[in-house]
This record gives sequence, C-alpha cells and structure tokens, in this order.
Amino acid sequence: MFVRLAEQHRQFVRDLVMNLQALATVLEGMGYLASCYTCGGQMNSASFMVSLGDDHLIRFLVSDYGITWTEMRDDRELMKLEGAEAIHQLQELANLVKFRIQPSGSQKVVSTKA
Repeated sequence: MFVRLAEQHRQFVRDLVMNLQALATVLEGMGYLASCYTCGGQMNSASFMVSLGDDHLIRFLVSDYGITWTEMRDDRELMKLEGAEAIHQLQELANLVKFRIQPSGSQKVVSTKA
C-alpha cells in the first residue's frame, strides 16, 4: 500500500510541475513577469515565481518534501501557506488566466517587435 501511495505522490508532483510550467508560459504571454524552474529531468521539484506588479511577488515551491505558497510585497512576507491551502491559492492565481485579468502597467512586459 505505501509503495503505491509513494508512486501516486510522485505522479502528483510531476503533474503539478508540468502545470506550473504551463501557467508560467501563459502568464508571460499575458504580460506578467513569470518563471518556473525545475531541477533535472525527473520533474520532481519546481520553483514558480510571478510578479503581480507594485512589488507584489508570488513564489510557489513544490517537491517530494512539500508544497509552499509565499506571497510578498515590498520584500516582506505577507502570507505563507502549505499543502492543500497553497494549492487553493494557486487556483486563485490560475483564475487570472481564466478570466484574462491584466497586470498593472508598471510591470507589464512591452514587446519591442515591429
């Protein structure tokens, strides 16, 4: 039973990492400064960050050891959540994409293509 649960957890982490990569790509396309870094090719951990403007930064970390959501403004930690609560906050961020909410003008990426 425990071996099966461990494999399910690894698969969950891999799925979450892939979704974070996709979310970062979509947010970048919408003008947000976003990134998602993984270590190695096993997709067993990721560091996702997005700037929502006005020195408002979200960092989401996922690995086999846990899941955390940290929200900062002006280099001060506003909120730190773990586990299911962190994933719930990630869904709220994904709603930005779903409802096409645009970032503030100060952090919007401007294309230089003609």
